[in-house]
Amino acid sequence: MPDPIVSAGFAKMNIEASSRHVFLCVGPDCCSTTDGLVTWEFLKARLKHLAIPALRTKAACLRVCSGGPWLVVYPEGIWYGRVTPERCERIVSEHLAQNRPITEWIEKSHPLG
Repeated sequence: MPDPIVSAGFAKMNIEASSRHVFLCVGPDCCSTTDGLVTWEFLKARLKHLAIPALRTKAACLRVCSGGPWLVVYPEGIWYGRVTPERCERIVSEHLAQNRPITEWIEKSHPLG
């Protein structure tokens, strides 16, 4: 029998409607935790405001310990470095909302699957 708390968590995430999963490293190794968390709060607010169906995960390490905050977008496997709130705005509005990755900011592309 499914755990009702787990089921409620999946329902809250709206997992079935999600088409992407975004991971943001908030430091402390690749950037200051303060800078990482500012970008995280901005990312959460913009995704919600624009009603973009993307899962989001805050990470403490994506194993690239310089040049952060790092943001990875799946399923494309696109890695963006130095993601400030200003850069995050463009990534959200162009890549996530319009399916147009910001090519000049892509540090690595490695789709999984």
